[in-house]
Amino acid sequence: MRSTLLIAAFGLALTACNGDPEPPQYGPNPNLPEPERGLLPSMKIPRPAQWGNELPKVPEGFKIQPIATDLKIPRQTLALPNGDILVAEGSGGYAPSLRPKDIIAGFIKSLGKSAVKGGDRLTLLRDADGDGTYEMQGVFADRLNAPYGLAFVKGAIYVANQDSLVRFDYRDGQTQASGPPVKVADLPAVINHHWTKAMTASADGRFLYVGIGSNSNITERGMDVEEDRAMIWQIDPQTGAHKPYATGLRNPTALTIQPGTGQLWAVVNERDEIGPNLVPDYLTSVREGGFYGWPFSYWGQNVDPRAHPQDPAKVASAIRPDYALGSHVAALGVAFSSPAMGPDFADGVFVGEHGSWNRSVPVGYKVVFVPFRDGRPAGEPIDFVSGFLLDEGRTRGRPVGVTVDPRGALIVADDLSNTVWRVTKN
Repeated sequence: MRSTLLIAAFGLALTACNGDPEPPQYGPNPNLPEPERGLLPSMKIPRPAQWGNELPKVPEGFKIQPIATDLKIPRQTLALPNGDILVAEGSGGYAPSLRPKDIIAGFIKSLGKSAVKGGDRLTLLRDADGDGTYEMQGVFADRLNAPYGLAFVKGAIYVANQDSLVRFDYRDGQTQASGPPVKVADLPAVINHHWTKAMTASADGRFLYVGIGSNSNITERGMDVEEDRAMIWQIDPQTGAHKPYATGLRNPTALTIQPGTGQLWAVVNERDEIGPNLVPDYLTSVREGGFYGWPFSYWGQNVDPRAHPQDPAKVASAIRPDYALGSHVAALGVAFSSPAMGPDFADGVFVGEHGSWNRSVPVGYKVVFVPFRDGRPAGEPIDFVSGFLLDEGRTRGRPVGVTVDPRGALIVADDLSNTVWRVTKN
């Protein structure tokens, strides 16, 4: 009976919106239509397809190859000082459904996921002779709890599990952890509607920044469960002491530090269920002490009446993000480029877009490059790794984390085909 209801509701969800018109939503001044609300939001997710002999598409002058396959839900990657690559593998979250639409959305989302169980581990990849083939693939550490964020600071590897920040001491060239991880700090984990804990380290290594997503779409579980949520923590890696660094960020899914400036940047997944073209996910610099709107407003002072209680003073203080990426693209990875990537892609950021579910016409499912000028985003995003989405009904992969390694390669984790891709200049 439940399956029949789900299928019927699934069909209704798919027809809830026809066409999903796409006004320009890139850059600092996106086109924001009026909110749309109905019985069910638009819902559609492409089903998994196989790569076969095909590869993702990259710009002319570049090539792409898989450097690791048969992984267990690869999320984020980290380039170690010796060139080895760590891959965090896992899947978390245990939020109960509140409404019939939550059950329907959960069912639809499940159709676009890998059938593989998350590994709860770190895998190490090594290219010993530097020829671009990573001949070693082994488990560095296991028995973790949905690891996601990774950072290397002063001889230690830090891992943000869904419930804690832990540390592994590390010697150059080590292929396995020498012991169990040391807990640095607990992280908010009750309900875990948004479970991923993104992480990066400050340029001087004094602090770690950890992104903690909200426990709801728009406060439907009440404000009590949002304590310490929808924010970025600043953590002292030596003591575990922490404080809120910035708040009002619904789901900060990836963090990075801008070279040369030390400025923290984030990609953030915004709220759902007010239309296929609201609200744009975004890339933004993050101000210490800044408030970015969630749940009371979006894209600056655009009030969301669904948030209770309302807070006009917080709305008035909300910071407008720097750069819209498009609604529901689900940005889950961000990394600044370097001159090693070549002149056309030397100055800017790469963004991994996992892909939409809250639209009848899918968007995302690719890696884009956002060009910068004078330290700020400038211009439209450029497709850098694409070809994942075959058509509206099928996709061969879903990009998550992106990393630029010092040798001038872009590393892309794909949690649908369970592959790590490497893009280099020809």
